[in-house]
Amino acid sequence: MAGKTEIKAKKAEIVKKYAMGAKDTGSPEVQVALITTRINELNQHFATHKKDHHSKRGLLDLIGQRRRLLNYLKKSDTQRYSKLILSLELRK
Repeated sequence: MAGKTEIKAKKAEIVKKYAMGAKDTGSPEVQVALITTRINELNQHFATHKKDHHSKRGLLDLIGQRRRLLNYLKKSDTQRYSKLILSLELRK
């Protein structure tokens, strides 16, 4: 398990990469990128812990939250949506 400083550093790196401004942490791009990172980490967790059903519920909540944010972004600005999808490699 990663330490708190590693998690903060990773989160700061993601925010810096997807932020639109200097202190931007609330834009849909940043939120989707952070949620996608958590989803990917949980998928790795489930590779070894197949019967962890309580965490699987949390994973499904995260997937739904990401889906809602992506729907919002797709409705409001399709260029930003398509750029985000390509950078996160969510669609094939």
